[in-house]
Amino acid sequence: MAKFDVDEVLIRKLAELLEQTGLTEIEYENGPQRVRVNKQMLAPAAAPATTAAAAPAAAPDKAASEGPPAGAVTSPMVGTVYLSPEPGASPFVKIGDKVNKGQTLLIIEAMKVMNPIPASAGGTVREILISDGRPVEYGEVLMVID
Repeated sequence: MAKFDVDEVLIRKLAELLEQTGLTEIEYENGPQRVRVNKQMLAPAAAPATTAAAAPAAAPDKAASEGPPAGAVTSPMVGTVYLSPEPGASPFVKIGDKVNKGQTLLIIEAMKVMNPIPASAGGTVREILISDGRPVEYGEVLMVID
C-alpha cells in the first residue's frame, strides 16, 4: 500500500467549505488519493422533562423517527435548492397549487449541474419547507403534496 501524505491545508479548506455551505460531509478525490471530511452533528443532551412545557417536546422526536410524512418530496441529493427557474422568475409551484406527476417542483444544483426535481405523483402542494438558495441534505423533506 502506498504511503498517503496528509494535506492539512486541503483538509482545512474542505472543513471551511463545510461550514460555509452548511453541509455535513464532503469528499475530494484526486487520482488514487481520496479525502472525506465529515462534521458530526451531535444532539444536545436533553434536560429531564420535569415541567409541563417540556413534555410536548417529546412528540416531534417520535414523529421524526417514523420517517417523512405522507406525500413528502425529499431531496435525492446534497446541493442548493432553487424554487424558480431563474433569479426573479415566478416559482415553479406555490402552496395550494395543483401539480401533475412529472411536473418540475424545484431545481437542486449539485456540482454545477441543475437537476430538476419532478413530482412523483399528482396532488396539491400543502407545504414548502425550504427557502430559495438554501443548501439541502440528501433525504431532507422539501415539500409535502397530497
